Amino acid sequence: MKFTFMLADSAQAIGGKLFLMGGGWAVIGPQPSPSALAGIVQVAWDEANQNHTISFELFNADGKPFMVPTPMGLQAFKIEMQFQVGRPPGVAAGTEFNVPIAINLAPLPLEPGQRYEWRVAIDGQQFPELRLAFSTRIAGAAGAPPG
Repeated sequence: MKFTFMLADSAQAIGGKLFLMGGGWAVIGPQPSPSALAGIVQVAWDEANQNHTISFELFNADGKPFMVPTPMGLQAFKIEMQFQVGRPPGVAAGTEFNVPIAINLAPLPLEPGQRYEWRVAIDGQQFPELRLAFSTRIAGAAGAPPG
């Protein structure tokens, strides 16, 4: 299975297609802003018609999980979802199938002037090449939007 993803301002997966607004950024803030994880999972022929799980975990620059407040105390920020793609009739054997992924996030309490990294696992398998790092602007820095 292959996966390509990026950060965006917002994203939608509709009718097997991925729609992005403000995609491909690597710097955000300094104020908390909505964001999205967007990408395409390529599912091999022999992995179709099976349940799969994809998870996204956010880590800080020290490699520690990013913690968020919950009703049960601080918890590591993790998003997990299931997907399955079927083989439509008439499709040639060996065809790969694209599954668009769009996860819109409310503003996260990210610290200004820090570096973060999203890590992806599919069916429990980590993909080191699927790490997506981004930074937050320093509050009051030149070029930072007011707010």
